[in-house]
Amino acid sequence: MKKVFTLHAGEYLTGSHIQNKFRQVNIWVPANDTGIDLLVSDRDNRSFVSLQVKFSTDYRVAPLQRQSPVFQEKLKACGWWTLTDSKITKPHADYWVLVLQGFDSATVDYVVIPPQELAQKLRSIHGGNPKHWQVYMWVTKTGLCWETRDLKKAERIQVAKDEFVSDPNRDFKKYLNAWEPIERLEKA
Repeated sequence: MKKVFTLHAGEYLTGSHIQNKFRQVNIWVPANDTGIDLLVSDRDNRSFVSLQVKFSTDYRVAPLQRQSPVFQEKLKACGWWTLTDSKITKPHADYWVLVLQGFDSATVDYVVIPPQELAQKLRSIHGGNPKHWQVYMWVTKTGLCWETRDLKKAERIQVAKDEFVSDPNRDFKKYLNAWEPIERLEKA
């Protein structure tokens, strides 16, 4: 008997969020890991959106706590992912969902982004074409979202204080909780 594919925390949180917010769509879980973690369809199962879900626990607590109290005061969640370039550039899913679960406020935020745009933004931020991307995504309590990998401490403090403006490629606010693809399915 083959191993049964199971949900991880990010897929569960994403599926639960979609189910609670969008009542007129169906959510499907594949039996095998094919690069698509969730398939969402309209109520008649005629239009679909496929999702690749990546989960991160909140990294704001331990490492950032030692650096500056502003991180604890101003940030909602900080996630860290190692993403494989080949999976982003040759995607199976229509959208990637990066799940950020806040520690102290028990919040969950989602970066919903087409994989091609994610790859383009990561290349513009970090240059080159590595096999793996180390991605640090931070969400502020005011609802901004930034990719902060390789920023200097002063720049990270600017991110936390909503004062960072030097690199628009790092700005992911447009994708933060951007559930428009699922909203279109619900209205179909």
